Amino acid sequence: MSTLFLTSGGLRFKPVADEFLKLIPKKPSEIRMAHIITASKMARHLTYLEEDKEAFKTLGIPYKDIDIEGKTEEELRELLKDFDVIYVQGGDPYYLLKHIKLSGFDTVVKELIVSGKLYVGASAGSYVACPTLESTVWKKPHRARHDLRDDEPAMHLIPFLLLVHYEEQHKDIVKDGISYAKYPVRILTNNQAFIVRDGEVVLAGSGPEVHL
Repeated sequence: MSTLFLTSGGLRFKPVADEFLKLIPKKPSEIRMAHIITASKMARHLTYLEEDKEAFKTLGIPYKDIDIEGKTEEELRELLKDFDVIYVQGGDPYYLLKHIKLSGFDTVVKELIVSGKLYVGASAGSYVACPTLESTVWKKPHRARHDLRDDEPAMHLIPFLLLVHYEEQHKDIVKDGISYAKYPVRILTNNQAFIVRDGEVVLAGSGPEVHL
């Protein structure tokens, strides 16, 4: 059974952390989590990263920071094989996707998911699970693309686009983006996550799903 847990802001938001704990098959202290930090390397402010790490500690989850930049597919396959959870952290989605493709992480992570590992995305880590990155520029049209296209094909682990960190002030911008998106779009607030299990999608966390 393949399972993805796609979030806006990761486990630093309690309703999301509570849902994560329901998904893991062991006690938090018994799981091994690979914390993929590559996207955070381009972030100017790392408060979110430190808060997420503090949440891991509060929940009692052992983790290891891993940067996929400069790794090969075989190195990643060996490095990640013994982890239960692959947690792909937020930051710069284009930078992350660039190194996903250069390293072969996309191939390896698909193998890991099929083998039963839990994929967790936080912000950029959720965006790269989509078919493309086109929705990432709706709220931030000036973000760096790192030589990738606006609608750069991503890992396509899910058949729809995500819009994360949604707030009411984003409504008009997001509606406009949805009007020309190439794929269906689903929206997450920071207190929500999508659980995608063998193709079935369930909203988890706090509050109803946003429809525009």
